[in-house]
Amino acid sequence: MPLSLPEPIAGYFAADAADGIAVARCFTADAVVVDEKQTHRGREAIARWKTEASAKYDYDSVPVAIEDQDDWIIVTAHLTGNFPGSPVDLRYAFKLAGNEIASLEIGL
Repeated sequence: MPLSLPEPIAGYFAADAADGIAVARCFTADAVVVDEKQTHRGREAIARWKTEASAKYDYDSVPVAIEDQDDWIIVTAHLTGNFPGSPVDLRYAFKLAGNEIASLEIGL
């Protein structure tokens, strides 16, 4: 049974299969993404981050769990692809601002 994700988060995972611009549209103008100990601020940097990651690796991401922790929505996703350590379960910590993502931290 598929998870019931909040609309902005469902949109993020759908866009993640598309391109950097589609992903960036899921975020507020001043959003922050932290991935692989790198911080990306604003839609332009987020689009560049996603485009570079997609050029480097092919992967599929399937959300498998969701929980609320204070102001964060934590989604665990199972990733498989051509990256070191595949497959892996990653933790996506989202903060929302209305119907957009204000912050995303990705880690194990």
